[in-house]
Amino acid sequence: MSRPRIHVLALGGTIATKPDASGVMQMGAGADDLVKAVPLLATLADIEAETVSRVGSHSLSFDQIHALAAKIASSKADGVIVTQGTDTLEETGFLLDLLVECDVPVIVTAAMRNPALTSADGPGNLLAAVRVACDPWIRAHARALGVMAVMLDEVYAAADVVKAHPTRLNGFAAPQTGPLAALVEDRVVPLSLPVRDAIEAARRRLGKAAGGAQPVALLWMGLDEPGHLIEAMLGTPDRLGYRGAVVGAMGGGHVPERLADLVGRLAAALPTVVSSRAGSGAMLRHTYGGPTSEIALRKLGLIWGGRLHPLKARVLLETCLRAGLSRDTIAEVFDAFG
Repeated sequence: MSRPRIHVLALGGTIATKPDASGVMQMGAGADDLVKAVPLLATLADIEAETVSRVGSHSLSFDQIHALAAKIASSKADGVIVTQGTDTLEETGFLLDLLVECDVPVIVTAAMRNPALTSADGPGNLLAAVRVACDPWIRAHARALGVMAVMLDEVYAAADVVKAHPTRLNGFAAPQTGPLAALVEDRVVPLSLPVRDAIEAARRRLGKAAGGAQPVALLWMGLDEPGHLIEAMLGTPDRLGYRGAVVGAMGGGHVPERLADLVGRLAAALPTVVSSRAGSGAMLRHTYGGPTSEIALRKLGLIWGGRLHPLKARVLLETCLRAGLSRDTIAEVFDAFG
């Protein structure tokens, strides 16, 4: 039987760094370099390597990921692997999951340690990603699994994975759901299938999401937050250029009481999503009272982000705005996330 054809698309990131004359790591390796560093790949699949960009993921844009999604959709391969930096992997993976719908595995992987270190994890993560893309169970359930992230021999749903530590090898996790599969020796061990009703419902509403960029502010709530950024947004006719906002709220969906009027006015001015800064677990809807409790904020017209991490809520809101969805439709899309 012929080997699977795997398309590796390289964006840059730590996995693609090389030391310059001073020893500082710079983006230098392309897709061919990454593949050559793992000779075992040739025994698993026919690899097509393509360098898309050479940037850190902290410098990627929504437009670049939309273009990447179109490239993935047009690929004739039996599986697609995206290599990138870890800084925004949890966001780019989720955006690809919203945009890409295909019957072959689509996997995002990266490296926590650069290639100059003895314990660099990039080659191992790329090898694991190819193993996952070639696995019969993964291929049979590709549509049900959606876009996946493979890091440190674990497979995560892109909708659930988060970067939980800035530097450690085990920097990625899915706190709400755990991994979908694990790699042991040279095999993939299935563990679960994700619940994808909300993703599928969002895709039906989003369509091609072909509009231009729609900047979304991320407003993180903390102890004694005065709300000056919200005041500045409300004080200019163009809302400082933002078309939407995500409030990283406290607990189950709360903000300081002094901000009650401000967040209500913000929600009236532009679509505003509330998502828990805890980043894991669905928010409350009707437990606490008070002017900035979850009950009051929902009555003020703020959109509830459900179980989505604020970073993922921002990705979904930008995609909804890009698709031209109304505020009420956006609220329906988010409501499906709990």
